[in-house]
Amino acid sequence: MKRVIFALFLLLNFLSIALAEVQTNIEYGKGGDEALLLDVNVPDGNGPFPAVVIVHGGGWSGGDKQKDITVLFKPLTDANFVWFSINYRLAPKNHWPACLDDVKTAIRWVKANAAKYKVDPNRIAIMGYSAGGQIACQAAVQADNDTAVAAVVGLAAPSDLVFDSLRRGGISTYLKDLFGLQGAEVNSPQVVQMLWDASPINYVRPGLPPFLLVHGTADKSVPYQLSLNLQARLKAVNVPCDIITIKDAQHKIVEWSKYDADYSKKIVDWLTQTLNKK
Repeated sequence: MKRVIFALFLLLNFLSIALAEVQTNIEYGKGGDEALLLDVNVPDGNGPFPAVVIVHGGGWSGGDKQKDITVLFKPLTDANFVWFSINYRLAPKNHWPACLDDVKTAIRWVKANAAKYKVDPNRIAIMGYSAGGQIACQAAVQADNDTAVAAVVGLAAPSDLVFDSLRRGGISTYLKDLFGLQGAEVNSPQVVQMLWDASPINYVRPGLPPFLLVHGTADKSVPYQLSLNLQARLKAVNVPCDIITIKDAQHKIVEWSKYDADYSKKIVDWLTQTLNKK
């Protein structure tokens, strides 16, 4: 019994140390009248370490920096990455491009505070899941010197909003909230232009950083074909782009390990190899 109690004590102590490493609700900027918050985990050691800015999913109108995307926290922590999980302004209160502006603000903040958090400013990646993947990819393809990153990871990212809306036969409720649309149809020229302007695939150009796309073949929310199309567009202009295909997986990232137990390791390995070239 004493051994069991001692083992539990060690486990609790370890967990308390691990939790203490995560600094929560740090303000990285203002979005209108909202404080923009992030959580950060910094490895032990002197660094500098590679870093990842993480953009959560939730259909542009929900989600949180401590929800779906948390499945990747431990793999990144174990690999000695600094990770920043951010919140951003949500629809319908805030319309496009508020969320994109916030992600750009976060990248600038991470760069400005790189030394404080032991970040190598030349090895910063951005990673987003679902709607967060669209925002992350859009930030990367539209980056300037202040917001440029060294690698991009899109997890089931809706990278072509026109394609996806045509597939659905109309605009989703999520996108109506995001753009502040009421009863608009996808065949409206003005709406099509809005969707085109917010689609990362339309800003692909030479010189972008390497991309990794991760997608389940049975995804009904964001079709796997979108990642294939984005990869083809990137490769056409000689931008490196790899895909981790998760056979039979649907959209929920929390279920992906059922279909590929090593998918998170593959992501971290790709980030490590890609960022170490910088």
